[in-house]
Amino acid sequence: MQKAVKQPDDRLVEGGLMSAEQLAQARAEAARAGGTVRQAAVRLKFVDAAAMAHWLSKELQLPRVELKSYLIDPKVLELIPEELARKHQVVPLFKVGETLTVATADPLNLTALDEIRLKTGKTIEPVVTTDGEIAQALGEYYGARGRLEELVTGLVREKGLEGDKTHDVKRLQGLVSEPPVVKLVNLLLADAVRNRASDIHLEPERDALRVRFRVDGMLREFTSLPKHLEPAVLSRTKILAALDIAERRKPQDGRFRISMEGHELDIRVSVMPAIDGETIVLRLLDQRGLSLKLDQIGMGPQVLTPYRELLKKAWGILLVTGPTGSGKTTTLYATLAMLNAVEKNIVTLEDPVEYRLAGIRQIPVNPAVNLTFATGLRSILRQDPNVIMVGEIRDAETAQIAVQSALTGHLVFSTLHTNDAASAITRLEDMGIEPFLITSSLLGVLAQRLVRAVCPDCKQPDPAQEEAAAKMGFTGQGKWARGKGCRQCGQTGYRGRLGLFELMAMDAELQRLTLAKASSTALSAHAQKAGMVSLRADGLRKAAEGVTTVDEILRVTQEE
Repeated sequence: MQKAVKQPDDRLVEGGLMSAEQLAQARAEAARAGGTVRQAAVRLKFVDAAAMAHWLSKELQLPRVELKSYLIDPKVLELIPEELARKHQVVPLFKVGETLTVATADPLNLTALDEIRLKTGKTIEPVVTTDGEIAQALGEYYGARGRLEELVTGLVREKGLEGDKTHDVKRLQGLVSEPPVVKLVNLLLADAVRNRASDIHLEPERDALRVRFRVDGMLREFTSLPKHLEPAVLSRTKILAALDIAERRKPQDGRFRISMEGHELDIRVSVMPAIDGETIVLRLLDQRGLSLKLDQIGMGPQVLTPYRELLKKAWGILLVTGPTGSGKTTTLYATLAMLNAVEKNIVTLEDPVEYRLAGIRQIPVNPAVNLTFATGLRSILRQDPNVIMVGEIRDAETAQIAVQSALTGHLVFSTLHTNDAASAITRLEDMGIEPFLITSSLLGVLAQRLVRAVCPDCKQPDPAQEEAAAKMGFTGQGKWARGKGCRQCGQTGYRGRLGLFELMAMDAELQRLTLAKASSTALSAHAQKAGMVSLRADGLRKAAEGVTTVDEILRVTQEE
């Protein structure tokens, strides 16, 4: 048995890694979301993962290893079954005699080490690494692709599906509950999670079922399944989402929840009939992504400071604009989390509710019972709210009620689909909102985009970007960088995403221009003259800091 070691969480403060207040927040986060206090501190960005591993290594006098520098013998991997390795988040490194060295981010988990010792019959020597390196190694060494191919071959052979394109409902109902089909769909979901995918696309083609993952906003092809497995895979997915497998002529929407890799995921399912079969898109909503704060999503001081000032207002409307998938919901949730307090009644109206927020009343839109944004907003006003979040202003009726809500003493947040901040004002005018009502209620508009971040593991200098940035109006020096491409980022050079923002806060001149029904170009010109940093300018500034590239800025922004 390993000798018990005192939990060193209090020494995080003594060692100068964080303040006592941050430690208290980390403990609260660990109690809410699970995991250790140290993992919570890393999630909250109080401590860098590598710094935490170095400190833990020094504190416990254990070696610190970087897993990307190890090539692990397959025979050593066989000593710890995949299920056990994933359960305890450990990776076996090497065996010397009867001693097995395992990498873990939590060497204080003596229960896990004892279970591995009993399973392997070896003496276990832990070494320290990070959660991220563990996840990467588990995905690489215990990856699902080979097992997926073996499973597909066995399923076809065992169930006699070769050449079978039947959609017989009774046969499908029996097949979708068979262990091989269940495991096949589970493997697709698991690999999507390990690849940090936000969406899974199941796309029937003439002779195959193509599977693509959206990672960091870009679609990547993962695998292609035989056409004769299409009915079973699609039907299994529909069963999980409580949809009708017999209905293949009209769109359907559903959702389900799974526990994967030790955390909960809500999965939204959209089914759409197409020429070669039903296309299914699964949106993966990971509750862990909800712990982000405004300063952690790329909002720099030039935007964050005035944005926080707007949040201090007692009433008015604040709009967040951008295309689908630009991170508007994340920004709104981070905003509500900042405002959440026991003395405030915060109510949201969403279509659908993507993440659940403690202490906030969240209402899902349901057109089937006439609960729309407009009707729901009217009812919310009778719930004595201080803050209201409306998922989206889609029509004139919702816009009118939102404006009236702001004018009667409520702080209202919502989203619009416009290309920039200034266009939100002209969009409201197009919806029939009188200019004097806009100037009386609108506090400001935050426009945003998402760009891919340079992979930190293969980051290298790239001064050639400076010339391209200069042609776009950027002046000054920078730490231009680009990812070379490595296994951590899937050879793309990018890993993760960050936001670009422009904040247009209403002032007297903008109100005058709005009353005069000025164009969005004129509104934007004044806002920039008054200090607003445009989306492209914010992007170029971040490219100059080496956190993204000029190519990404060109991809998501337009010339001003």
